[in-house]
Amino acid sequence: MEKKIDNNINKIEEQTRHGTRRAKGGLITMPFIFANEICEKLAVVGFHANMISYLTTQLHLPLTKAANTLTNFGGTSSLTPLLGAFLADSFAGRFWTITIASIVYQIGMTLLTLSAILPNLRPPPCHGEEACREADTGQLTVLYVALLLAAVGSGGIRPCVVAFGADQFDESDPKQTTKTWNYFNWYYFCMGASMLVAVTVLVYVQDNVGWGLGLGIPTVAMLFSIVTFMGGYPLYRHMDPAGSPFTRLIQVSMAAFRKRKLPMVSNPNLLYENDEIDAPISLGGKLIHTTHMRFLDKAAIVTEQDNLKPGQAPNPWRLSTVHRVEELKSVIRMGPIGAAGILLITAYAQQGTFSLQQAKTMDRHITESFQIPAGSMSVFTIVSMLLTIVFYDRVFVRFARRFTGLERGITFLHRMGIGFVISILATLVAGFVEIKRKRVAMAHGLVDKGHSVVPISVFWLAPQYGLHGIAEAFMSIGHLEFFYDQAPESMRSTATALFWTAISIGNYVSTLLVTLVHRFSAGPDGRNWLPDNNLNRGKLEYFYWLITGLQVVNLLYYVWCAKIYTFKPVQVHDSTEKGNGPVRDGVELSNTV
Repeated sequence: MEKKIDNNINKIEEQTRHGTRRAKGGLITMPFIFANEICEKLAVVGFHANMISYLTTQLHLPLTKAANTLTNFGGTSSLTPLLGAFLADSFAGRFWTITIASIVYQIGMTLLTLSAILPNLRPPPCHGEEACREADTGQLTVLYVALLLAAVGSGGIRPCVVAFGADQFDESDPKQTTKTWNYFNWYYFCMGASMLVAVTVLVYVQDNVGWGLGLGIPTVAMLFSIVTFMGGYPLYRHMDPAGSPFTRLIQVSMAAFRKRKLPMVSNPNLLYENDEIDAPISLGGKLIHTTHMRFLDKAAIVTEQDNLKPGQAPNPWRLSTVHRVEELKSVIRMGPIGAAGILLITAYAQQGTFSLQQAKTMDRHITESFQIPAGSMSVFTIVSMLLTIVFYDRVFVRFARRFTGLERGITFLHRMGIGFVISILATLVAGFVEIKRKRVAMAHGLVDKGHSVVPISVFWLAPQYGLHGIAEAFMSIGHLEFFYDQAPESMRSTATALFWTAISIGNYVSTLLVTLVHRFSAGPDGRNWLPDNNLNRGKLEYFYWLITGLQVVNLLYYVWCAKIYTFKPVQVHDSTEKGNGPVRDGVELSNTV
Protein backbone atom coordinates (compact mmCIF):
# COMPACT_ATOMS: atom_id res chain seq x y z
CA MET A 1 0.00 0.00 0.00
CA GLU A 2 2.79 2.40 0.94
CA LYS A 3 4.61 1.58 -2.31
CA LYS A 4 1.47 2.38 -4.33
CA ILE A 5 1.06 5.72 -2.51
CA ASP A 6 4.72 6.57 -3.21
CA ASN A 7 4.24 5.74 -6.90
CA ASN A 8 1.19 8.02 -7.07
CA ILE A 9 3.11 10.84 -5.36
CA ASN A 10 5.98 10.41 -7.81
CA LYS A 11 3.54 10.47 -10.71
CA ILE A 12 1.93 13.69 -9.45
CA GLU A 13 5.37 15.28 -9.06
CA GLU A 14 6.26 14.16 -12.59
CA GLN A 15 3.06 15.68 -13.99
CA THR A 16 3.76 18.91 -12.06
CA ARG A 17 7.24 19.11 -13.53
CA HIS A 18 5.82 18.50 -17.02
CA GLY A 19 3.43 21.38 -16.45
CA THR A 20 6.34 23.79 -16.22
CA ARG A 21 8.86 22.01 -18.44
CA ARG A 22 8.29 20.41 -21.84
CA ALA A 23 8.47 16.61 -21.89
CA LYS A 24 11.55 15.43 -23.75
CA GLY A 25 11.46 13.49 -26.99
CA GLY A 26 8.66 13.43 -29.56
CA LEU A 27 8.43 14.65 -33.13
CA ILE A 28 10.50 17.79 -32.49
CA THR A 29 13.66 15.65 -32.21
CA MET A 30 13.26 13.94 -35.61
CA PRO A 31 15.00 16.58 -37.81
CA PHE A 32 18.14 16.38 -35.67
CA ILE A 33 18.22 12.58 -35.81
CA PHE A 34 17.29 12.18 -39.47
CA ALA A 35 19.94 14.73 -40.49
CA ASN A 36 22.62 12.45 -39.09
CA GLU A 37 21.28 9.35 -40.88
CA ILE A 38 20.81 11.16 -44.21
CA CYS A 39 24.38 12.47 -44.24
CA GLU A 40 25.80 9.08 -43.23
CA LYS A 41 23.95 7.42 -46.12
CA LEU A 42 25.06 10.14 -48.54
CA ALA A 43 28.66 9.47 -47.57
CA VAL A 44 28.45 5.66 -47.65
CA VAL A 45 26.37 5.20 -50.79
CA GLY A 46 27.87 8.16 -52.64
CA PHE A 47 31.32 6.64 -52.30
CA HIS A 48 30.48 2.93 -52.34
CA ALA A 49 28.39 3.15 -55.53
CA ASN A 50 31.35 4.48 -57.47
CA MET A 51 34.23 3.16 -55.37
CA ILE A 52 35.45 0.67 -57.96
CA SER A 53 35.82 3.55 -60.42
CA TYR A 54 37.80 5.66 -57.92
CA LEU A 55 40.19 2.84 -57.08
CA THR A 56 40.88 1.89 -60.70
CA THR A 57 40.90 5.32 -62.40
CA GLN A 58 42.33 7.53 -59.66
CA LEU A 59 44.58 5.18 -57.68
CA HIS A 60 45.24 2.90 -60.68
CA LEU A 61 44.73 -0.31 -58.72
CA PRO A 62 44.35 -3.58 -60.66
CA LEU A 63 40.71 -4.69 -60.91
CA THR A 64 41.20 -7.70 -58.64
CA LYS A 65 42.93 -5.66 -55.94
CA ALA A 66 40.28 -2.96 -56.19
CA ALA A 67 37.49 -5.54 -55.92
CA ASN A 68 39.09 -7.08 -52.83
CA THR A 69 39.41 -3.63 -51.24
CA LEU A 70 35.74 -3.03 -51.93
CA THR A 71 34.58 -6.33 -50.42
CA ASN A 72 36.85 -5.92 -47.38
CA PHE A 73 35.43 -2.45 -46.74
CA GLY A 74 31.86 -3.74 -47.15
CA GLY A 75 32.46 -6.71 -44.86
CA THR A 76 34.03 -4.57 -42.14
CA SER A 77 31.21 -2.03 -42.36
CA SER A 78 28.68 -4.84 -41.87
CA LEU A 79 30.40 -6.21 -38.75
CA THR A 80 31.19 -2.98 -36.88
CA PRO A 81 27.50 -2.27 -36.01
CA LEU A 82 27.66 -5.16 -33.54
CA LEU A 83 30.57 -3.47 -31.76
CA GLY A 84 28.86 -0.07 -31.82
CA ALA A 85 25.63 -1.53 -30.48
CA PHE A 86 27.46 -3.35 -27.69
CA LEU A 87 29.19 -0.15 -26.56
CA ALA A 88 25.93 1.82 -26.68
CA ASP A 89 23.89 -0.71 -24.70
CA SER A 90 26.65 -1.50 -22.23
CA PHE A 91 28.59 1.68 -21.44
CA ALA A 92 28.29 4.84 -23.50
CA GLY A 93 24.58 5.16 -24.29
CA ARG A 94 23.18 5.81 -27.76
CA PHE A 95 23.64 9.58 -27.91
CA TRP A 96 27.35 9.55 -27.11
CA THR A 97 27.97 6.50 -29.28
CA ILE A 98 26.38 8.27 -32.26
CA THR A 99 28.26 11.49 -31.52
CA ILE A 100 31.70 9.89 -31.14
CA ALA A 101 31.11 7.57 -34.12
CA SER A 102 30.07 10.53 -36.28
CA ILE A 103 33.26 12.38 -35.39
CA VAL A 104 35.35 9.30 -36.28
CA TYR A 105 33.41 9.04 -39.53
CA GLN A 106 34.04 12.73 -40.19
CA ILE A 107 37.80 12.24 -39.78
CA GLY A 108 37.72 9.30 -42.20
CA MET A 109 35.72 11.20 -44.84
CA THR A 110 37.97 14.27 -44.49
CA LEU A 111 41.04 12.11 -45.00
CA LEU A 112 39.43 10.47 -48.03
CA THR A 113 38.53 13.84 -49.53
CA LEU A 114 42.06 15.13 -49.00
CA SER A 115 43.44 12.06 -50.79
CA ALA A 116 41.31 13.00 -53.79
CA ILE A 117 42.38 16.67 -53.72
CA LEU A 118 46.07 16.67 -52.79
CA PRO A 119 48.32 15.43 -55.63
CA ASN A 120 50.82 13.88 -53.22
CA LEU A 121 48.18 11.50 -51.84
CA ARG A 122 47.44 9.81 -55.16
CA PRO A 123 49.53 8.68 -58.14
CA PRO A 124 49.97 11.04 -61.11
CA PRO A 125 47.39 10.76 -63.92
CA CYS A 126 48.39 8.69 -66.93
CA HIS A 127 47.97 9.85 -70.53
CA GLY A 128 47.29 7.92 -73.68
CA GLU A 129 48.79 4.43 -73.81
CA GLU A 130 51.46 5.02 -71.15
CA ALA A 131 51.55 2.62 -68.21
CA CYS A 132 49.73 3.96 -65.19
CA ARG A 133 51.68 4.10 -61.95
CA GLU A 134 49.87 2.32 -59.13
CA ALA A 135 49.39 4.07 -55.78
CA ASP A 136 52.41 3.53 -53.54
CA THR A 137 52.41 2.16 -49.99
CA GLY A 138 52.03 5.56 -48.34
CA GLN A 139 49.10 6.54 -50.56
CA LEU A 140 47.37 3.20 -49.98
CA THR A 141 47.93 3.58 -46.23
CA VAL A 142 46.02 6.88 -46.29
CA LEU A 143 43.21 5.17 -48.22
CA TYR A 144 43.00 2.18 -45.88
CA VAL A 145 43.08 4.33 -42.73
CA ALA A 146 40.30 6.51 -44.15
CA LEU A 147 38.19 3.47 -45.04
CA LEU A 148 38.78 1.90 -41.63
CA LEU A 149 37.73 5.08 -39.81
CA ALA A 150 34.63 5.30 -42.03
CA ALA A 151 33.74 1.66 -41.29
CA VAL A 152 34.19 2.13 -37.53
CA GLY A 153 32.17 5.33 -37.55
CA SER A 154 29.41 3.75 -39.59
CA GLY A 155 29.29 0.89 -37.08
CA GLY A 156 28.46 3.31 -34.29
CA ILE A 157 25.85 5.23 -36.28
CA ARG A 158 23.83 2.52 -38.04
CA PRO A 159 22.50 0.50 -35.09
CA CYS A 160 22.10 3.45 -32.73
CA VAL A 161 20.37 6.09 -34.87
CA VAL A 162 17.30 3.98 -35.57
CA ALA A 163 16.99 2.85 -31.93
CA PHE A 164 17.71 6.34 -30.56
CA GLY A 165 15.03 7.82 -32.81
CA ALA A 166 12.43 5.26 -31.69
CA ASP A 167 13.39 5.96 -28.06
CA GLN A 168 12.07 9.50 -28.48
CA PHE A 169 8.50 8.21 -28.41
CA ASP A 170 7.28 7.37 -24.90
CA GLU A 171 5.48 4.03 -25.03
CA SER A 172 3.58 4.85 -21.82
CA ASP A 173 2.15 8.03 -23.36
CA PRO A 174 -1.03 7.30 -25.39
CA LYS A 175 -0.28 10.36 -27.54
CA GLN A 176 3.15 9.05 -28.56
CA THR A 177 3.00 5.26 -28.54
CA THR A 178 1.43 4.99 -32.01
CA LYS A 179 4.17 7.18 -33.46
CA THR A 180 6.81 4.47 -33.29
CA TRP A 181 5.58 2.52 -36.32
CA ASN A 182 5.32 5.80 -38.28
CA TYR A 183 8.90 6.52 -37.32
CA PHE A 184 10.26 3.39 -38.99
CA ASN A 185 8.52 4.40 -42.24
CA TRP A 186 9.98 7.92 -42.02
CA TYR A 187 13.41 6.56 -41.15
CA TYR A 188 13.52 4.25 -44.16
CA PHE A 189 12.09 6.95 -46.44
CA CYS A 190 14.83 9.41 -45.45
CA MET A 191 17.45 6.69 -45.90
CA GLY A 192 16.09 5.83 -49.36
CA ALA A 193 15.89 9.48 -50.41
CA SER A 194 19.52 10.07 -49.47
CA MET A 195 20.53 6.93 -51.37
CA LEU A 196 18.67 8.23 -54.43
CA VAL A 197 20.58 11.52 -54.29
CA ALA A 198 23.85 9.62 -53.83
CA VAL A 199 23.46 7.29 -56.82
CA THR A 200 22.38 10.13 -59.10
CA VAL A 201 23.73 13.55 -58.13
CA LEU A 202 26.91 12.54 -56.29
CA VAL A 203 27.90 9.85 -58.80
CA TYR A 204 27.37 12.37 -61.62
CA VAL A 205 29.54 14.97 -59.85
CA GLN A 206 32.28 12.39 -59.24
CA ASP A 207 32.34 11.24 -62.87
CA ASN A 208 31.88 14.61 -64.59
CA VAL A 209 33.14 17.33 -62.23
CA GLY A 210 35.73 15.77 -59.97
CA TRP A 211 36.29 13.44 -57.05
CA GLY A 212 37.35 16.26 -54.75
CA LEU A 213 33.91 17.88 -54.97
CA GLY A 214 32.12 14.53 -55.20
CA LEU A 215 33.59 13.45 -51.86
CA GLY A 216 33.67 16.94 -50.37
CA ILE A 217 29.89 17.38 -50.53
CA PRO A 218 29.06 14.45 -48.21
CA THR A 219 32.03 15.36 -45.98
CA VAL A 220 30.66 18.88 -45.40
CA ALA A 221 27.16 17.45 -45.00
CA MET A 222 28.44 15.08 -42.32
CA LEU A 223 30.02 17.96 -40.40
CA PHE A 224 26.71 19.83 -40.56
CA SER A 225 24.84 16.76 -39.27
CA ILE A 226 27.16 16.42 -36.25
CA VAL A 227 26.60 20.03 -35.23
CA THR A 228 22.84 19.66 -35.77
CA PHE A 229 22.59 16.36 -33.89
CA MET A 230 24.52 17.67 -30.89
CA GLY A 231 22.43 20.85 -30.93
CA GLY A 232 19.33 18.79 -30.18
CA TYR A 233 20.81 17.38 -26.96
CA PRO A 234 18.44 19.25 -24.57
CA LEU A 235 15.39 17.91 -26.45
CA TYR A 236 16.23 14.20 -26.46
CA ARG A 237 14.99 11.43 -24.21
CA HIS A 238 18.13 9.62 -23.01
CA MET A 239 18.12 5.95 -22.01
CA ASP A 240 21.02 5.23 -19.67
CA PRO A 241 23.06 2.10 -20.46
CA ALA A 242 22.42 -0.71 -18.02
CA GLY A 243 25.56 -2.81 -18.35
CA SER A 244 26.48 -5.46 -20.87
CA PRO A 245 23.34 -7.26 -22.14
CA PHE A 246 25.49 -10.15 -23.35
CA THR A 247 26.83 -10.66 -19.83
CA ARG A 248 23.28 -10.93 -18.48
CA LEU A 249 22.33 -13.48 -21.15
CA ILE A 250 25.38 -15.58 -20.27
CA GLN A 251 24.60 -15.29 -16.56
CA VAL A 252 21.08 -16.64 -17.09
CA SER A 253 22.44 -19.50 -19.19
CA MET A 254 25.03 -20.41 -16.54
CA ALA A 255 22.50 -20.22 -13.70
CA ALA A 256 20.09 -22.46 -15.61
CA PHE A 257 22.88 -24.93 -16.38
CA ARG A 258 23.98 -25.09 -12.75
CA LYS A 259 20.41 -25.84 -11.66
CA ARG A 260 19.55 -28.15 -14.54
CA LYS A 261 18.91 -31.12 -12.23
CA LEU A 262 16.42 -29.26 -10.04
CA PRO A 263 12.72 -30.12 -10.49
CA MET A 264 10.59 -27.29 -11.83
CA VAL A 265 8.47 -25.39 -9.33
CA SER A 266 4.75 -26.05 -9.53
CA ASN A 267 3.80 -22.37 -9.40
CA PRO A 268 5.61 -19.73 -11.53
CA ASN A 269 4.92 -17.18 -8.79
CA LEU A 270 7.60 -18.94 -6.75
CA LEU A 271 10.31 -17.91 -9.23
CA TYR A 272 12.62 -15.11 -8.12
CA GLU A 273 11.72 -11.51 -8.91
CA ASN A 274 13.42 -8.31 -7.80
CA ASP A 275 12.04 -5.06 -9.16
CA GLU A 276 14.85 -3.04 -7.60
CA ILE A 277 17.75 -4.69 -9.47
CA ASP A 278 15.67 -4.91 -12.69
CA ALA A 279 14.66 -1.24 -12.61
CA PRO A 280 17.50 0.05 -14.87
CA ILE A 281 16.66 -2.53 -17.60
CA SER A 282 12.84 -2.34 -17.41
CA LEU A 283 11.99 1.35 -17.71
CA GLY A 284 9.21 0.65 -20.21
CA GLY A 285 7.76 -2.30 -18.32
CA LYS A 286 8.69 -5.62 -16.78
CA LEU A 287 8.75 -8.83 -18.82
CA ILE A 288 6.49 -11.45 -17.26
CA HIS A 289 6.84 -15.21 -17.20
CA THR A 290 6.07 -17.28 -20.29
CA THR A 291 5.69 -21.06 -20.45
CA HIS A 292 8.11 -21.59 -23.33
CA MET A 293 11.67 -22.88 -22.84
CA ARG A 294 10.92 -23.82 -19.22
CA PHE A 295 14.41 -25.23 -18.77
CA LEU A 296 15.65 -21.63 -18.58
CA ASP A 297 13.22 -20.93 -15.71
CA LYS A 298 15.47 -22.97 -13.46
CA ALA A 299 17.81 -19.98 -13.37
CA ALA A 300 15.14 -18.20 -11.29
CA ILE A 301 14.57 -21.01 -8.75
CA VAL A 302 15.72 -19.97 -5.28
CA THR A 303 17.77 -22.57 -3.36
CA GLU A 304 19.54 -22.56 -0.01
CA GLN A 305 22.88 -22.24 -1.79
CA ASP A 306 21.81 -18.86 -3.19
CA ASN A 307 22.07 -17.50 0.38
CA LEU A 308 19.59 -14.68 -0.15
CA LYS A 309 19.77 -11.92 2.45
CA PRO A 310 17.40 -8.98 2.89
CA GLY A 311 18.59 -5.91 0.97
CA GLN A 312 21.40 -7.81 -0.74
CA ALA A 313 21.49 -8.60 -4.45
CA PRO A 314 22.02 -12.27 -5.33
CA ASN A 315 24.95 -13.69 -7.24
CA PRO A 316 23.74 -13.24 -10.88
CA TRP A 317 25.77 -16.29 -11.96
CA ARG A 318 23.65 -18.45 -9.67
CA LEU A 319 20.25 -16.76 -9.53
CA SER A 320 18.45 -14.63 -12.12
CA THR A 321 15.17 -12.75 -12.01
CA VAL A 322 12.20 -13.71 -14.16
CA HIS A 323 12.71 -10.52 -16.18
CA ARG A 324 16.28 -11.50 -17.08
CA VAL A 325 15.25 -15.04 -17.95
CA GLU A 326 12.57 -13.64 -20.26
CA GLU A 327 15.17 -11.38 -21.88
CA LEU A 328 17.09 -14.47 -22.98
CA LYS A 329 13.88 -16.16 -24.12
CA SER A 330 12.99 -13.10 -26.22
CA VAL A 331 16.38 -13.13 -27.94
CA ILE A 332 16.09 -16.87 -28.70
CA ARG A 333 12.54 -16.49 -30.03
CA MET A 334 13.65 -13.67 -32.37
CA GLY A 335 16.29 -15.82 -34.08
CA PRO A 336 14.16 -17.89 -36.51
CA ILE A 337 12.10 -14.87 -37.64
CA GLY A 338 15.22 -12.75 -38.09
CA ALA A 339 16.94 -15.49 -40.11
CA ALA A 340 14.03 -15.65 -42.54
CA GLY A 341 14.99 -12.23 -43.90
CA ILE A 342 18.43 -13.37 -45.06
CA LEU A 343 17.25 -14.98 -48.29
CA LEU A 344 15.39 -11.85 -49.39
CA ILE A 345 18.70 -9.97 -49.22
CA THR A 346 20.25 -12.78 -51.29
CA ALA A 347 17.63 -12.20 -53.99
CA TYR A 348 18.00 -8.43 -53.74
CA ALA A 349 21.78 -8.67 -54.14
CA GLN A 350 21.43 -9.92 -57.73
CA GLN A 351 20.56 -6.39 -58.85
CA GLY A 352 24.19 -5.40 -58.45
CA THR A 353 25.49 -8.49 -60.23
CA PHE A 354 23.53 -10.36 -62.90
CA SER A 355 20.74 -7.82 -63.36
CA LEU A 356 23.51 -5.28 -63.94
CA GLN A 357 25.09 -7.59 -66.51
CA GLN A 358 21.72 -7.94 -68.25
CA ALA A 359 21.40 -4.16 -68.41
CA LYS A 360 24.85 -3.83 -70.00
CA THR A 361 23.77 -6.03 -72.94
CA MET A 362 20.48 -4.15 -73.58
CA ASP A 363 19.62 -0.90 -75.36
CA ARG A 364 19.87 1.80 -72.69
CA HIS A 365 19.26 4.85 -74.89
CA ILE A 366 16.58 7.34 -73.87
CA THR A 367 17.52 9.72 -76.68
CA GLU A 368 19.98 9.31 -79.52
CA SER A 369 22.71 11.01 -77.49
CA PHE A 370 21.92 9.89 -73.95
CA GLN A 371 21.76 6.43 -72.43
CA ILE A 372 21.16 5.26 -68.86
CA PRO A 373 24.28 3.97 -67.11
CA ALA A 374 23.78 0.33 -66.21
CA GLY A 375 24.65 1.09 -62.59
CA SER A 376 21.83 3.65 -62.41
CA MET A 377 19.12 1.03 -62.92
CA SER A 378 18.89 0.79 -59.13
CA VAL A 379 17.04 4.12 -59.33
CA PHE A 380 13.93 2.10 -60.24
CA THR A 381 14.30 0.12 -57.01
CA ILE A 382 14.80 3.19 -54.82
CA VAL A 383 11.95 5.18 -56.40
CA SER A 384 9.49 2.28 -56.12
CA MET A 385 10.53 1.78 -52.50
CA LEU A 386 9.96 5.45 -51.67
CA LEU A 387 6.57 5.52 -53.40
CA THR A 388 5.52 2.34 -51.62
CA ILE A 389 6.47 3.79 -48.24
CA VAL A 390 4.35 6.88 -48.90
CA PHE A 391 1.45 4.74 -50.13
CA TYR A 392 1.75 2.43 -47.13
CA ASP A 393 1.85 5.24 -44.59
CA ARG A 394 -0.86 7.44 -46.12
CA VAL A 395 -3.27 4.99 -47.79
CA PHE A 396 -2.69 1.34 -46.93
CA VAL A 397 -2.61 1.76 -43.13
CA ARG A 398 -5.85 3.74 -43.08
CA PHE A 399 -7.57 1.15 -45.28
CA ALA A 400 -6.28 -1.86 -43.31
CA ARG A 401 -7.17 -0.24 -39.99
CA ARG A 402 -10.86 -0.57 -40.83
CA PHE A 403 -10.58 -4.35 -40.96
CA THR A 404 -7.95 -5.12 -38.32
CA GLY A 405 -8.69 -2.46 -35.73
CA LEU A 406 -4.94 -1.98 -35.24
CA GLU A 407 -3.57 1.55 -35.18
CA ARG A 408 -0.63 0.44 -37.33
CA GLY A 409 -2.97 -1.23 -39.87
CA ILE A 410 -1.24 -4.61 -39.87
CA THR A 411 1.41 -6.13 -37.63
CA PHE A 412 5.05 -6.16 -38.65
CA LEU A 413 4.86 -9.94 -39.10
CA HIS A 414 2.12 -9.50 -41.71
CA ARG A 415 4.14 -6.74 -43.33
CA MET A 416 7.19 -8.98 -43.60
CA GLY A 417 5.08 -11.76 -45.10
CA ILE A 418 3.79 -9.46 -47.85
CA GLY A 419 7.38 -8.48 -48.63
CA PHE A 420 8.38 -12.13 -48.99
CA VAL A 421 5.59 -12.78 -51.50
CA ILE A 422 6.49 -9.75 -53.63
CA SER A 423 10.18 -10.74 -53.61
CA ILE A 424 9.20 -14.14 -55.00
CA LEU A 425 7.37 -12.38 -57.84
CA ALA A 426 10.44 -10.22 -58.51
CA THR A 427 12.80 -13.15 -59.16
CA LEU A 428 10.11 -15.07 -61.05
CA VAL A 429 9.61 -12.11 -63.40
CA ALA A 430 13.38 -11.71 -63.78
CA GLY A 431 13.62 -15.24 -65.18
CA PHE A 432 10.99 -14.61 -67.85
CA VAL A 433 12.60 -11.29 -68.83
CA GLU A 434 15.91 -13.12 -69.35
CA ILE A 435 14.16 -15.61 -71.66
CA LYS A 436 12.76 -12.67 -73.64
CA ARG A 437 16.20 -11.04 -73.87
CA LYS A 438 17.86 -14.22 -75.14
CA ARG A 439 15.13 -14.81 -77.74
CA VAL A 440 15.76 -11.33 -79.16
CA ALA A 441 19.51 -12.05 -79.18
CA MET A 442 18.89 -15.32 -81.05
CA ALA A 443 16.57 -13.64 -83.56
CA HIS A 444 19.30 -11.14 -84.43
CA GLY A 445 22.15 -13.65 -84.54
CA LEU A 446 23.86 -12.29 -81.41
CA VAL A 447 23.99 -15.46 -79.31
CA ASP A 448 27.75 -15.82 -79.73
CA LYS A 449 28.41 -12.08 -79.45
CA GLY A 450 28.33 -11.60 -75.72
CA HIS A 451 29.56 -8.00 -75.79
CA SER A 452 27.15 -6.78 -78.46
CA VAL A 453 24.07 -4.77 -77.56
CA VAL A 454 20.86 -6.78 -77.94
CA PRO A 455 18.12 -4.63 -79.56
CA ILE A 456 15.72 -4.80 -76.63
CA SER A 457 14.94 -1.91 -74.31
CA VAL A 458 16.55 -1.95 -70.87
CA PHE A 459 13.17 -0.90 -69.48
CA TRP A 460 12.15 -4.57 -69.66
CA LEU A 461 14.19 -4.85 -66.46
CA ALA A 462 12.21 -2.11 -64.70
CA PRO A 463 9.50 -4.49 -63.34
CA GLN A 464 11.98 -6.72 -61.50
CA TYR A 465 13.85 -3.70 -60.09
CA GLY A 466 10.55 -2.09 -59.08
CA LEU A 467 9.20 -5.25 -57.44
CA HIS A 468 12.39 -5.56 -55.40
CA GLY A 469 11.86 -1.97 -54.19
CA ILE A 470 8.25 -2.70 -53.19
CA ALA A 471 9.36 -5.88 -51.41
CA GLU A 472 12.00 -3.95 -49.49
CA ALA A 473 9.47 -1.32 -48.38
CA PHE A 474 7.37 -4.08 -46.82
CA MET A 475 9.96 -6.62 -45.69
CA SER A 476 12.96 -4.57 -44.61
CA ILE A 477 10.99 -1.99 -42.62
CA GLY A 478 8.92 -4.75 -41.02
CA HIS A 479 12.14 -6.63 -40.26
CA LEU A 480 13.72 -3.57 -38.63
CA GLU A 481 10.56 -2.85 -36.65
CA PHE A 482 10.42 -6.47 -35.48
CA PHE A 483 13.97 -6.37 -34.14
CA TYR A 484 13.37 -3.11 -32.28
CA ASP A 485 9.96 -3.99 -30.86
CA GLN A 486 10.62 -7.56 -29.76
CA ALA A 487 14.12 -7.09 -28.36
CA PRO A 488 14.50 -6.47 -24.62
CA GLU A 489 14.56 -2.70 -24.16
CA SER A 490 18.12 -2.80 -22.83
CA MET A 491 19.28 -4.49 -26.07
CA ARG A 492 17.60 -2.40 -28.74
CA SER A 493 20.81 -1.07 -30.29
CA THR A 494 22.16 -4.60 -30.41
CA ALA A 495 18.90 -5.84 -31.95
CA THR A 496 18.97 -3.26 -34.73
CA ALA A 497 22.61 -4.22 -35.35
CA LEU A 498 21.31 -7.73 -36.05
CA PHE A 499 19.27 -6.19 -38.90
CA TRP A 500 22.49 -5.05 -40.56
CA THR A 501 24.12 -8.39 -39.78
CA ALA A 502 21.28 -10.16 -41.60
CA ILE A 503 21.98 -7.97 -44.63
CA SER A 504 25.65 -8.92 -44.46
CA ILE A 505 24.86 -12.64 -44.22
CA GLY A 506 22.42 -12.33 -47.13
CA ASN A 507 25.19 -10.97 -49.33
CA TYR A 508 27.56 -13.73 -48.24
CA VAL A 509 24.88 -16.34 -49.01
CA SER A 510 24.54 -14.80 -52.47
CA THR A 511 28.29 -15.20 -53.03
CA LEU A 512 28.13 -18.83 -51.87
CA LEU A 513 25.10 -19.59 -54.04
CA VAL A 514 26.71 -18.11 -57.16
CA THR A 515 29.91 -20.08 -56.49
CA LEU A 516 28.03 -23.37 -56.07
CA VAL A 517 25.84 -22.83 -59.14
CA HIS A 518 28.85 -21.83 -61.23
CA ARG A 519 30.66 -25.02 -60.21
CA PHE A 520 27.90 -27.63 -60.27
CA SER A 521 26.02 -26.44 -63.36
CA ALA A 522 29.08 -26.81 -65.58
CA GLY A 523 28.64 -29.27 -68.45
CA PRO A 524 31.19 -31.42 -70.29
CA ASP A 525 31.83 -28.58 -72.74
CA GLY A 526 32.62 -26.18 -69.88
CA ARG A 527 29.39 -24.17 -70.23
CA ASN A 528 27.35 -23.41 -67.13
CA TRP A 529 24.33 -21.39 -66.06
CA LEU A 530 26.43 -18.34 -65.20
CA PRO A 531 29.16 -17.91 -67.84
CA ASP A 532 31.86 -15.31 -67.29
CA ASN A 533 31.95 -13.78 -70.77
CA ASN A 534 28.72 -14.46 -72.66
CA LEU A 535 25.41 -14.20 -70.83
CA ASN A 536 23.59 -15.21 -74.02
CA ARG A 537 24.99 -18.74 -73.75
CA GLY A 538 24.06 -19.11 -70.07
CA LYS A 539 20.94 -20.15 -68.20
CA LEU A 540 20.51 -17.14 -65.98
CA GLU A 541 16.75 -17.72 -65.92
CA TYR A 542 17.37 -21.07 -64.18
CA PHE A 543 19.40 -19.28 -61.52
CA TYR A 544 16.60 -16.77 -60.95
CA TRP A 545 14.07 -19.57 -60.67
CA LEU A 546 16.34 -21.44 -58.26
CA ILE A 547 16.27 -18.36 -56.02
CA THR A 548 12.48 -18.22 -56.53
CA GLY A 549 12.14 -21.82 -55.36
CA LEU A 550 14.35 -21.19 -52.34
CA GLN A 551 12.23 -18.16 -51.47
CA VAL A 552 9.03 -20.24 -51.67
CA VAL A 553 10.51 -22.71 -49.19
CA ASN A 554 11.66 -19.75 -47.07
CA LEU A 555 8.14 -18.29 -47.13
CA LEU A 556 6.66 -21.57 -45.84
CA TYR A 557 9.32 -21.61 -43.13
CA TYR A 558 8.51 -18.00 -42.21
CA VAL A 559 4.75 -18.66 -42.03
CA TRP A 560 5.39 -21.56 -39.66
CA CYS A 561 7.73 -19.42 -37.50
CA ALA A 562 5.24 -16.55 -37.41
CA LYS A 563 2.39 -18.91 -36.48
CA ILE A 564 4.17 -20.30 -33.42
CA TYR A 565 5.89 -17.04 -32.44
CA THR A 566 5.15 -15.71 -28.96
CA PHE A 567 5.26 -11.95 -28.58
CA LYS A 568 7.04 -10.64 -25.52
CA PRO A 569 4.49 -9.87 -22.77
CA VAL A 570 5.23 -6.67 -20.88
CA GLN A 571 3.65 -5.61 -17.61
CA VAL A 572 3.57 -1.83 -17.75
CA HIS A 573 4.47 -0.04 -14.56
CA ASP A 574 1.14 1.77 -14.45
CA SER A 575 -1.63 -0.45 -15.77
CA THR A 576 -4.02 2.48 -16.02
CA GLU A 577 -1.93 3.84 -18.89
CA LYS A 578 -2.42 1.57 -21.86
CA GLY A 579 -0.34 1.67 -24.96
CA ASN A 580 -1.18 0.55 -28.45
CA GLY A 581 -1.10 -3.18 -27.72
CA PRO A 582 -4.04 -5.05 -26.16
CA VAL A 583 -3.97 -5.50 -22.39
CA ARG A 584 -5.02 -8.69 -20.61
CA ASP A 585 -5.03 -9.05 -16.82
CA GLY A 586 -2.96 -5.91 -16.40
CA VAL A 587 -0.41 -7.11 -18.93
CA GLU A 588 0.21 -5.33 -22.21
CA LEU A 589 1.13 -7.77 -24.95
CA SER A 590 3.61 -6.04 -27.22
CA ASN A 591 2.04 -5.81 -30.70
CA THR A 592 0.21 -9.11 -30.80
CA VAL A 593 -1.30 -10.40 -34.01
